[in-house]
Amino acid sequence: MSILWFSLVLVLSVLLDLVLARRNYALPPLPLLPVPSAAQLKWQQRELIMFFHFGMNTFTDSEWGTGHESPKLFNPSSLDANQWAQVAADAGFSLVILTAKHHDGFCLWPSKYTDHSVKSSPWKNGCGDVVREFVDAAQARGLDVGLYLSPWDRHDKNYGLELGYNEYYMGQLQELLNGQYGRISEVWFDGAKGNNAKNMTYYFDDWFSMVNQMQGFINIFSDAGPDIRWVGGETGTAGITNWSPINRTSLKIGDGSIIGYLNTGDQNGRDWIPPECDVSIRNGWFWHRNETPKPLDELLEIYYTSVGRNCVLLLNVPPNSDGLISKTDIDRLMEFRSALTTIFSVNLINGAVAKGSSQRGGKNGGFAAGNVLNNDLQSYWSPANSDEKPWIELRFSKPVKFNVVGIQEPITLGQRIVRHEVYAELADGTDAGTEGARHRAAMVANGTTVGYKRLHRLGSVVEACAVRIHVAEAKRLPLISSISLHFDPYSKGQKL
Repeated sequence: MSILWFSLVLVLSVLLDLVLARRNYALPPLPLLPVPSAAQLKWQQRELIMFFHFGMNTFTDSEWGTGHESPKLFNPSSLDANQWAQVAADAGFSLVILTAKHHDGFCLWPSKYTDHSVKSSPWKNGCGDVVREFVDAAQARGLDVGLYLSPWDRHDKNYGLELGYNEYYMGQLQELLNGQYGRISEVWFDGAKGNNAKNMTYYFDDWFSMVNQMQGFINIFSDAGPDIRWVGGETGTAGITNWSPINRTSLKIGDGSIIGYLNTGDQNGRDWIPPECDVSIRNGWFWHRNETPKPLDELLEIYYTSVGRNCVLLLNVPPNSDGLISKTDIDRLMEFRSALTTIFSVNLINGAVAKGSSQRGGKNGGFAAGNVLNNDLQSYWSPANSDEKPWIELRFSKPVKFNVVGIQEPITLGQRIVRHEVYAELADGTDAGTEGARHRAAMVANGTTVGYKRLHRLGSVVEACAVRIHVAEAKRLPLISSISLHFDPYSKGQKL
């Protein structure tokens, strides 16, 4: 009986200690609005999305079709959406987007609202459906699906008639999003339109409402969001300063005067509409026989200036006129994936000791500097509210060599950092752990915004026994969820 009583007392004591310890945890900081939705957060964490521009232009060697092309031109001899999806999966992409209809108005599914579609083509005797094959192939490999539906339509006779065309477009949206093709994760509204195109008022608000009604967990892309915005160019380059917040009231789809605003976002923006960087692996968006894929060093630079600047990279890989991704493009994609794995699969901070200028709630407050080491973006370091010069430091038992620095904010609580600096305590030829080691501090990088991810690709290799991040300015209490150091062997920089 006494043993049972002793065991009960021991259990209660342990439980009481846990309760008291839990009570010592500091309360988390309030979010800094705006913050991302669950769908936006999942989109941001993808980092890479693959675009497939395929359609009538593939067979006419053009970028913008006229709308007068005969459907008989569309006749891929070996179309294999399974190949497309497998290439995307092998290259590390989790979402794939298809141009279901481009500006020429030709539909890759048998729309009941027009004959200008695959049902009038010789491909599969008019019984084929590219969208269906695309969706099935992606889903079989665990990939999510997005669809592009061009508002500008150079074929449909209703274009220019406000009510008639808006109803036509809405009908096609419903065909694609009503569930027959399953769950759609992103819908792409392209704001492009030729200078001589008919005047046309699009009912974007009506379309967006219908999209959200039919697909609850979806992101809508356009120049003006409402969920994802265009980055303002097609080179895969985001602004050096890049805020996810922006003011949607200042945006207008198809307005070329706001490109700079789209590229940088707005520090005081009221709407969370992060940018997507779209760029093609070739010069053109559609496949052209005389084009070749971009070299590896250019693709890596695009990665650093898109994903590394708080963006998601939307990389276009156009299938050829046989209906297949060309071998040269596949080889370059695999080379790109291999390079990213080589650079980022090893985080050189392993074994580091983290220290902050202060810590919210004190030693046991739950917001320790060590949280940046655990590879969990939901935990983070937070300095004390009174800390006017916050910094966080990683110290190593032996010097590490790196030329890439990564920083991440826990964007579930908003984007906060306005300016930051990266310092390295350099080891001058003496092991950091030995007595008499000689060290000197040097700034190796600095920048403005961080957001979901900021990557600094240094001009040379740094050998350091400690790295310190100074938050020079923040909108509110700065929070850091991750710091990483990497070695990029593809960089042309030399040792510092």
